[in-house]
Amino acid sequence: MSKRIVILGSGESGIGSALLAKQKGYDVFVSDAGIIKEHYKKELIDYKIEFEQGGHTEAKILNADEVMKSPGIPEKNEMMKKIRDAGILVISEFELAYRYKGNSKIIGITGTNGKSTTTSLMYHICKTAGLDCALVGNIGYSIARQIAEKPCKYYIAEISSFQLDDIQTFRPDVAVLLNITEDHLDRYDYKFENYIKAKFNITKYQTQDDFFIYNADDEVIQKYYPLLTINTNPLPFSMKQELKKGGHIKGDQMMLRIQEERVSMSIYDFALKGKHNQQNTMAACIAATTVGIRKEKIREAVLDYSGLEHRMEFVAAVRGVDFINDSKATNINSTWFALESMTKPTVLILGGTDKGNDYSLIAELVKDKVKAIVCLGVDNAKIKEAFKKLVPKIVETQSAQKCVEACFKLAAKGDVVLLSPACASFDLFKNYEDRGKQFKQAVLQL
Repeated sequence: MSKRIVILGSGESGIGSALLAKQKGYDVFVSDAGIIKEHYKKELIDYKIEFEQGGHTEAKILNADEVMKSPGIPEKNEMMKKIRDAGILVISEFELAYRYKGNSKIIGITGTNGKSTTTSLMYHICKTAGLDCALVGNIGYSIARQIAEKPCKYYIAEISSFQLDDIQTFRPDVAVLLNITEDHLDRYDYKFENYIKAKFNITKYQTQDDFFIYNADDEVIQKYYPLLTINTNPLPFSMKQELKKGGHIKGDQMMLRIQEERVSMSIYDFALKGKHNQQNTMAACIAATTVGIRKEKIREAVLDYSGLEHRMEFVAAVRGVDFINDSKATNINSTWFALESMTKPTVLILGGTDKGNDYSLIAELVKDKVKAIVCLGVDNAKIKEAFKKLVPKIVETQSAQKCVEACFKLAAKGDVVLLSPACASFDLFKNYEDRGKQFKQAVLQL
């Protein structure tokens, strides 16, 4: 009799898992408390996969051999509590996908900030080098779906902490840990340590055949790394110290030392600007070297990488004012990195759904670099309170168009308008992409 797997949640991760499980002969059932999107529903019907929406039928779920929990579902969900009480094995999409990756390699990238940029850059390097590869994971395309529909030699995967929560054997051939700062604490019982453990899961099952690339400058990683039993090949990177292996920046040169390979490159050749992007670039370059990509190809890819939409994306210069879309900055640390890279007087757009932000973390940068703040959100009281003594002008707006118009009035020639909200977007927009697109549209209408 075939093994019964229940897929909880019907987003990209859930549907990808359902397709792979069906292909591999599982008895598959998809259950979603919400409504399944039409195009996903069509796929389930086409593949003859049983499903339900608008609620969970306990009897059909609690008879599972295992449950694949979509990353968006919290542990405190009532159905999840019943699944745990029944002692049913819960796995993540990456755990399921790992079983069927064959001889392919997985390059897994995690961190609180910078993972989308680093993953996209790594994919760009691999494509430039002519590798058979796919961009998967938290960045938008299910790894399970990719393995089911179009297997590749290399999977370049952005992996969130939620996707690392329920792994049993999953191990990337190359793991990258960029940084760890407080985020998503509502999902981790408000214990930072639980979130840290989830991030370090990326290296938990690695062996001597694998590589673990990590940020040696990150205080949290520095503190927890020595407490763990790491069975892999560590390759640290640093901007503060010279390292015998891994990578570091000395003056204006990035130096990589991986086994016998030596690579050096000027940081002025990096297409991505800002100190945080030097770290991201270094991490991607080390990862590229571990899979045997030649330094000429790495250099070529780093030089012409154009970056991600909604992540420090240059939109336009209007009468001498630069507009930058960093809508993907949904936490305070992302906004810190964005401000840190600003070299011109800045009109900063903040606001949205606050995830428990501590605005004092960016107070110094705001004081030094920001001439005005324009709020784009429903409730801006916390932002106004945090910055009223630091910034001469704070304006409130509740649409992208009004926000951009206010910024343009406040900015002078030679200034920058930076959308880096430090908050989620759900109060006024569908998601951060919608917020970024509306911002860009409003800028282009000036």
